Amino acid sequence: MEITYASPSSPNLAESDYSMPTSTRSVKIIPLQHPSTLPSSSSSTSYPSAVLSKWTLKLQSMTWVQWIELFLPCYRWIRTYKWREYLQIDLMAGTTVGVMLVPQAMSYAKLAGLQPIYGLYSGFMPLFVYAIFGSSRQLAVGPVALVSLLVSNVLSEIVDSSDELYTELAILLALMVGILECIMGLLRLGWLIRFISHSVISGFTSASAVVIALSQAKYFLGYDIERSSKIVPLIKSIIAGIDGFSWPPFVMGSIILAILLVMKHLGKTRKYLRFLRAAGPLTAVVLGTTFAKIFHPSSISLVGDIPQGLPGFSVPKSFGYVTSLIPTALLITGVAILESVGIAKALAAKNGYELDSNQELFGLGVANIMGSFFSAYPTTGSFSRSAVNHESGAKTGLSGIVSGTIMGCALLFLTPLFEYIPQCALAAIVISAVMGLVDYNEAIFLWRVDKKDFLLWTITCTTTLFLGIEIGVLVGVGVSLAFVIHESANPHIAVLGRLPGTTVYRNTQQYPEAYTYNGIVVVRIDAPIYFANISYIKERLREYEIVVDRSTSRGPDVERVYFVIIEMAPVTYIDSSAVQALKDLHQEYKSRDIQIAISNPNREVLLTLSRSGVVDLIGKEWYFVRVHDAVQVCLQHVQSLKETSKTSDPQPDDKPNLFQRLWKQRGEDLAIANLESGSPQSEPLLSRKS
Repeated sequence: MEITYASPSSPNLAESDYSMPTSTRSVKIIPLQHPSTLPSSSSSTSYPSAVLSKWTLKLQSMTWVQWIELFLPCYRWIRTYKWREYLQIDLMAGTTVGVMLVPQAMSYAKLAGLQPIYGLYSGFMPLFVYAIFGSSRQLAVGPVALVSLLVSNVLSEIVDSSDELYTELAILLALMVGILECIMGLLRLGWLIRFISHSVISGFTSASAVVIALSQAKYFLGYDIERSSKIVPLIKSIIAGIDGFSWPPFVMGSIILAILLVMKHLGKTRKYLRFLRAAGPLTAVVLGTTFAKIFHPSSISLVGDIPQGLPGFSVPKSFGYVTSLIPTALLITGVAILESVGIAKALAAKNGYELDSNQELFGLGVANIMGSFFSAYPTTGSFSRSAVNHESGAKTGLSGIVSGTIMGCALLFLTPLFEYIPQCALAAIVISAVMGLVDYNEAIFLWRVDKKDFLLWTITCTTTLFLGIEIGVLVGVGVSLAFVIHESANPHIAVLGRLPGTTVYRNTQQYPEAYTYNGIVVVRIDAPIYFANISYIKERLREYEIVVDRSTSRGPDVERVYFVIIEMAPVTYIDSSAVQALKDLHQEYKSRDIQIAISNPNREVLLTLSRSGVVDLIGKEWYFVRVHDAVQVCLQHVQSLKETSKTSDPQPDDKPNLFQRLWKQRGEDLAIANLESGSPQSEPLLSRKS
């Protein structure tokens, strides 16, 4: 569309009376569709009703197969299962993970302060339930080191681990965690965990791995140490009890740990030896049990008697402690979401299927709830076992059912053999598992890439080590949110310049060759505009008005800024506080004869500005689709203002004749036309440097 703009001769842009006739040039611009021209139905429909109608249509269009898949995600892989292709692979993967899970479950139960049998129980029922209600086909559910440490940390402050109440509270905690996960899944609140940055998680897990390893030192050293989640009390306790040091458990534990680390390394680096990674824990248990069975060393403590048989149904008890367990349940839920959903999404992407994180939360919650009725403590997805499951080629949730079956067989037939497992062997399994959680490579990467994230990693890791797990997580999350708030309240704002030979406008700091126009400032706001950042934006706009870099400016030679063009393409939202601030800014600019122009606002932002009266206040003619359209119009006005200032005080001695005036006018028109069109002849691209 071609629109004709007549440049006013008065210095005041608001005036419509012209003191002298000026040349009028037509400028091609794309007209901006204002809310008044948009379909009325789209603007009149409220957001809640639109969402409700969307969900209603979605539910009405669902088939009976989709309804079954909604409540039973396992039906997705059951109805497409390729028995000849998948069955053998799933059986092998499930057996591999099951063999790995049995010794790990006992080890993690000891870490949680529970008897080994409760680790086996936790690796039994939740696996079957998750295979039915979980949406990931490769995630291996069961006891994990980090959750076990959290359970031990909170319950040891309430009751002694030898008390029966300790076990009851651990089972109750599984029920609470399951309920929280189900609620978050049903209400689709998984997005809340996105506010915890990866730096916080990495720092937290690294510090927790150190604490876990030190807490297992008592089985290597041969004497008890203080149970704590802080590094200082642990080290003090280790040093204070050095007189009770015993060589046999230290030597056995060190040898088994070395074997585990070698097998894990070979399994990761050699594809044909991949089975060694999963066979490591079983090898440690077999070697330790064989040695204890043959030599009966009195100085090496053994696991002792383990009840035989499957867990019976029982309702969790001690509900009077629910209030004191809520913070820990929330923390475990957060860790479970981050650990499980993160790896489940990665595995789903690698295996080519979609995963609903909220459905995943619900599946984990149901697994924990059902597990609590069969004497299980909180469980979640395991990094190491899920990786082994994926590497073993698992295709569906059948591999989890096979792993649960292996655990059931162990409970039914193998528990008498577990009596002779040395505790230092289980401790070695835990230490070898958590050593991979110390993510020092991530710290090095963050130092190179983003110092702010490295600072966040360091703060979280340090506070977790010295102040405890709960405080470490709270501080890490608090600092992470503080960074988010700071970035949101201080958004990136760029001054845009025109790339030579184009009609494209980019950040002048990123593209030094981009040039600006005298009398015009083009600013891009790279964030939503709302109450927290509007003051900062106003300050920066005033700064850009005062501080103008004239070294790269072109166009008419004027002394000050007459136009501020705001590029709103990145602005996704604007609130009432920002609307009022824009009104104030417009009045402030108007008092100094400066005009605001708005470029490329999205539909929602434009509707907000229209409803609040900002569109009419600034003027519909000052809203543009492209930055270049706005610059063309503003450039005409600046040129007219320059001519007006020249003709307002004529020099009688140097009055040009008619021919000179026409020649000068033609030259100025050509110059403006070239500037507006981005003609390569007038604005050659930068030459390439060799």
